[in-house]
Amino acid sequence: MSPSSPKPVSKRKADATKNGHPQKKLKKSEVPKKQTDSKGKGRDREFQVVSADMTVSVAPVYAGNPRAGVEELLDSLVMRYISALQGVVLSHSNLKFTSERGTVKYDCPFIVCDIRFDATIWNPRTGMKLQGRINLSSPDHISLLVHRTFNVSIPRHHIPSDVWEFEYGPAENDPQFGGNHEEEAEGGDGSEENPEGTSEETDSGSGRWVNRSTGECLGGSSAVVEFTVIGLTVANEMLSLLGSIQNDPFSPAHQPYSSTPSPKKPKKKVAPVQDQPDEGEQDDVDSEDEDAFQLLKRKAEAAEEREEPESAPKPSKKKRKSKKEKA
Repeated sequence: MSPSSPKPVSKRKADATKNGHPQKKLKKSEVPKKQTDSKGKGRDREFQVVSADMTVSVAPVYAGNPRAGVEELLDSLVMRYISALQGVVLSHSNLKFTSERGTVKYDCPFIVCDIRFDATIWNPRTGMKLQGRINLSSPDHISLLVHRTFNVSIPRHHIPSDVWEFEYGPAENDPQFGGNHEEEAEGGDGSEENPEGTSEETDSGSGRWVNRSTGECLGGSSAVVEFTVIGLTVANEMLSLLGSIQNDPFSPAHQPYSSTPSPKKPKKKVAPVQDQPDEGEQDDVDSEDEDAFQLLKRKAEAAEEREEPESAPKPSKKKRKSKKEKA
């Protein structure tokens, strides 16, 4: 081969050149690196973009345009918690087919193909600090909304009782409450929207959590509370969070019940007592065990005893005369 002749290019490199970027080894998911703050400590982000591979089945109706069928399938994953991605899918992009051809297996009309796409997910983790807006206050818990979408619950035992206390609101049958309600109905909705477009929290019948010393409402005028994620709950592919506003949220002292087990008393071994049947029950058992032939024999003897006096022979006339002469 002369030095001026071009070098042969492998098939793999040629395909990569056509696509405009070098091929990479397929991975399950590629999670971005942790973001570092000014102090150099690692801090996870709640929103992440991951690259995921998936094998999908395209319906025959999309045989002419398989991409439309795959996009419809990915749309059905939005706002659902996908355990493989460890987060709630918010959007998808950069859809690609990793193979040029799909397969049809046996008599199944669906086209099986491999795809790769980028998914933006919401991935909160235990120990992460987030902010949410109060939408419900009760003596047992506080309900928040994170990003106006995701539900968060802060139970009572995760609210510092030495700092905050619950203040009940007016009852619905209170005339003062009813008068205010009528005034709001006459003057309009009676709520002013804040810059974020949500109405301020009103002291309706539920009440609110206030500071013991200052009387300030929890969350202030904006009703925004910062909390620590202490648990995640997934039900029907919907994610909800369990939060805490304690300084040490993972302390065992904040459990609803004491975690220290009470000393168990040694159990005394008692010998099993066998139930003895009563006399009446014993008679019934004996009568049941009695042989049927013996019972018939007893009945026959009793019948013979009753017939004996009736069947006794009468003395003849000669014997009667002899008895009279002797007398």
